[in-house]
Amino acid sequence: MEFAWLEDFIALAESGNFSRAAERRHMTQPAFSRRIRLLEDWAGAPLFDRTSQPIGLTDAGLRLRPTVEEVLRRLAQAREELRQTAAEGASALRFAATHSLSLTFFPAWVQRLGGDLALGPIHLISESMQACEQAMLEGNAQFMLCHGHDAVAQRLDATQFTSRVIGEDRLLPLSAPDAQGGQQSGQPRHRIGQDEAMPFLAYSDESGLGRIIAAAQASAPWQAGLKTVFTSHSAAVLRMMARDGRGLAWLPRSLVAEDMAAGHLVAAGNAAEAIPLRILLLRPRARQSQIAESLWQFSQRINNQPMK
Repeated sequence: MEFAWLEDFIALAESGNFSRAAERRHMTQPAFSRRIRLLEDWAGAPLFDRTSQPIGLTDAGLRLRPTVEEVLRRLAQAREELRQTAAEGASALRFAATHSLSLTFFPAWVQRLGGDLALGPIHLISESMQACEQAMLEGNAQFMLCHGHDAVAQRLDATQFTSRVIGEDRLLPLSAPDAQGGQQSGQPRHRIGQDEAMPFLAYSDESGLGRIIAAAQASAPWQAGLKTVFTSHSAAVLRMMARDGRGLAWLPRSLVAEDMAAGHLVAAGNAAEAIPLRILLLRPRARQSQIAESLWQFSQRINNQPMK
């Protein structure tokens, strides 16, 4: 999935017309229509009702729109913060970061670094774990940010790449709250061990969080009771589905802290079923640019407070 497709989605949702949306996005209508189709293929459901005039959103599109708007807003905010810390003439820094860390950890971490380093221009690739690893292998990124766990080995060759821990997080089993008489009870709609076919919102094979959960499930007594009903490599998409009451999902606390505080998501298990995570910064072992080496050295001196 390309982030440009999200901008296409908003353009069509706002204009209600393929021709006007394509013109707004500076492309031909056939090219624009193909990109909308690719987004719908990625989402696994039609997002637009093409039988109405103006074109409207389907139920799936209506559910997706708030998340798309939030993702674009937070990325624009992060980009602006990065630009404010950039110093003209410095070498560009290229990062690959998984989607959830791009939206949560990365902006504040870079801003903190930028308080002491003249970082210069920054280019961020926000993708799945698999795509981030590929960006590192192809030399398209100098650093990679991802979640890690002791039970899951890094797939990047340790003789060519190295890493350090720069933060902590937790994967929490979460569900939408149950509703009684139209009021939220505060109890989870879906709970681990509740029945033998618990609807499970799973991560795909491209996801690093998926690898971690698979390793944790291998020895967990509750794994046999889960029935996968939806799969995505994006924690943000699984968060949306969990909030909609579609099932139980393990989600990074860094991504869902506000949802939990507002009661949109509640614990679906006990503390023992949470999965501790490390936030890792990876780089090639080969020497890089002067600013990249300075960032690596300085990142070792930053003390990120563990998440409780």
